[in-house]
Amino acid sequence: MRVPGKSIIVTGAGGGIGEGIARRLAAEGARVIVNDIHVGLGEKVTADITAAGGQARFVAGDVTRGADWQTLVAAAQAFGGRLDVVVNNAGWTHRNRPLLEVSEAEFDKVYDVNMKSIYWSAIHGVPAMAQAGGGSFINIASTAGVRPRPGLTWYNGSKAAVIVTSKSMAAELGPQNIRVNCINPVFNPDTGLSAEFAGGPVDEERKARFRATIPLGRFSTALDVANAALYLASDEAAFISGVCIEVDGARCV
Repeated sequence: MRVPGKSIIVTGAGGGIGEGIARRLAAEGARVIVNDIHVGLGEKVTADITAAGGQARFVAGDVTRGADWQTLVAAAQAFGGRLDVVVNNAGWTHRNRPLLEVSEAEFDKVYDVNMKSIYWSAIHGVPAMAQAGGGSFINIASTAGVRPRPGLTWYNGSKAAVIVTSKSMAAELGPQNIRVNCINPVFNPDTGLSAEFAGGPVDEERKARFRATIPLGRFSTALDVANAALYLASDEAAFISGVCIEVDGARCV
């Protein structure tokens, strides 16, 4: 067991990467708060973790709302006795299109889900971690934040903001023994937002075009990202803070 007894919140854990992270952490001994805005999906993941012998509890909530974060943190403290780790996985994107065609409402939602959620996680999570003697934030960013492509300009910017914010948080919160890191996954055709990223159905032609930019010759999987999150959540990473792990198969363009 690599995270035995750690009390961890995973947002957007009702499917895709978040589900993979929640399952992996629970399998390694964590007490996981499974969060999602979709109740049915989150409850299923929680039931599956429990059936497999893990410890999990589902807490519905909108990560863009401070009150919901207050509930999440309180649930983690009640379930795990404290708050050790927050995995800010929930994310959103506008559809792949020219930047001038993205509406204000789409822009606002991208920044609310991708960035404001981290603000609220810190507002409510930092005091709880400090009370416990330290903790760790793991923010799921994207290779889009370091090697942007046309068509996703506002999404790219939001993920670049996640990366810089994570580094700044690490510098500021280090004296409280709170680590902050992020993970940059590459395109995964199996996530719920893949068609939005691709700008249309993820057919074989689109898959081939994306795959051609990844030297290792395949897409990232939820397990690839979950393994990185497991390392960052574990005591093995006790001196790792302010870094981004790129889980991207050496994506070059």
